[in-house]
Amino acid sequence: MSKAGKPTPTSRTSKSPADVDAYIAAAPAAVQPQLRKLRAMIRSEAPQATEKMSYGIPFYEYGEKPNTFQSRLIYFAAQKNHIAVYPAGEAHGLEQYLTERSTLRFPPDKPLPMAKLRALVRTRVRERAPRP
Repeated sequence: MSKAGKPTPTSRTSKSPADVDAYIAAAPAAVQPQLRKLRAMIRSEAPQATEKMSYGIPFYEYGEKPNTFQSRLIYFAAQKNHIAVYPAGEAHGLEQYLTERSTLRFPPDKPLPMAKLRALVRTRVRERAPRP
């Protein structure tokens, strides 16, 4: 919270973009290709997920109960010194990047571990898939 009582931006962009395209366009040029790859992978692994902005960052929702914790699939953000992925749950195989309870931080100058992130998204989709 800022001194004026207004929330401070949670990502590298100064104001909340209207959509994911605007968010990526406003991110530093050096990380835009990685953000595009991450977005494309999420969309390919979770084609039924709804792409939204939440807390000023890209967010994907999938599941039987929209607008609830159970439907949160994954978030990502371009931060000052890293690319953050918020997996909304366990992140098996990515523990070396885990910095907080549910925050993965990736150096912006190194390729993202896409195979592991793909597995993470697949797991999230399975966990949130509608039950017969």
